[in-house]
Amino acid sequence: MSTRVPAVTSQVIAIQPGRPLAGAVTVDGSKNAALPLVAAAAALLRPVRLDNVPASSDVQTLLGLLHQAGWNTSHPVGDSHTVLVLPGEATPTPDGLGEAASSIRASYYLVPALIALRGRTRLPWPGGCRIGDRGMEQHFKVYEAFGDRVRVDDRGYVVEAGKVVRGTVSLVLPFRSRGATIAAVLRAVVAGTPLRLGQPNLSPEVLCVLDALTTVGYAYRAGERILTLVPLSSASEDVPAWKVPGDKIEAGTLACAVAATGGTARIEGIHGPDIAPLVSALNRMGIPTADGAEALVVHGRNTQPTGRPLRAMATLSPNGLDADFEPPLLGLALGFPGTHLFSDPINPGRHSNLVPQLVRMGGEITELSSTECRFTGPQRLTGAGVEATDIRTGSALMVAGLTARGVTTLGGVDQIRRGHADLPGKLLALGADICEVTP
Repeated sequence: MSTRVPAVTSQVIAIQPGRPLAGAVTVDGSKNAALPLVAAAAALLRPVRLDNVPASSDVQTLLGLLHQAGWNTSHPVGDSHTVLVLPGEATPTPDGLGEAASSIRASYYLVPALIALRGRTRLPWPGGCRIGDRGMEQHFKVYEAFGDRVRVDDRGYVVEAGKVVRGTVSLVLPFRSRGATIAAVLRAVVAGTPLRLGQPNLSPEVLCVLDALTTVGYAYRAGERILTLVPLSSASEDVPAWKVPGDKIEAGTLACAVAATGGTARIEGIHGPDIAPLVSALNRMGIPTADGAEALVVHGRNTQPTGRPLRAMATLSPNGLDADFEPPLLGLALGFPGTHLFSDPINPGRHSNLVPQLVRMGGEITELSSTECRFTGPQRLTGAGVEATDIRTGSALMVAGLTARGVTTLGGVDQIRRGHADLPGKLLALGADICEVTP
């Protein structure tokens, strides 16, 4: 297949091996960071400018929900990646945000903003990737700690502001939930009270929200055991400008794709420390890299496979391997010698999505449990018809398809676009043999 197109936009794409990937590409803004930053901007009830906002569909859906709830958003002329979030008014609206809010998981980030605007909110149960049970019990405990009342039913949940809590709000999370940590931080902002949160999630996506809040009069201290957030006595009246960081997961996926093909490429627009756990895994397999402050260079043509077993264990611990790195890394490791173990206890349904698709391509993978699998490489896959059942399964199948014999056809591309505006297009820019398939 030699067809080259500016972007891959059909519902089905085709991939087959070609020359080693090479060149330079810049990642988009991070979906996982943009979503809480948009919600934080809304919770302040003041104008906020957001730069480097990705065009991924989940982010656009959240912006649409804000508009539906009464906020205004605008773009500078000719700059679709900059968004100005303007405070809304508490106008009468139907109860809840309806079906659109159930299409993404991140709708729950809007609860503090909606409490700030209206004193209550009804939301449907969140949707998003079908990768196991990811309940909201921790979120509800956060709101109850602030004196809010929570009611649940088959359709969703209601959170109503209750009595005003005086002084510092203190609570401990039973595990390091990113969503519950963001909920606690934003609810403290709306309440105007100090927060002391035990066992917080300190992922880069949380830290970027905390850093953004320092520009509007907050101070924080983040330790592995305790996160504290304190409102200061004064803040600038200027419109704050926050920048969405580059997408570390997109960078990691592209790095795996380059390494799988034995290519050499420069991936720009990232914060180097954010991808350190993935770089460690690449180096363990014998793939040389060079990472700087804002770029990663993968020297795939100089790879010397070590044969060392890879233990890719997703964790919520600070500086651990993000669960979203695991699928593309798995797609890469199939082609490398060693007996590798992959584990994702955070998303217990993800392996059941990905492993059967790789088996269709000839992969020999042993599922040890719903969260662990093991396999011995190198394996040579064969192109087949596969489905992106969630965002990261789709990206992993792209990596696998770049080295499989023959053509791999990938359906469910809308799932990938929920997290990446045009990941296939970035692979195309690096020379991947990828094209649209016309129904």
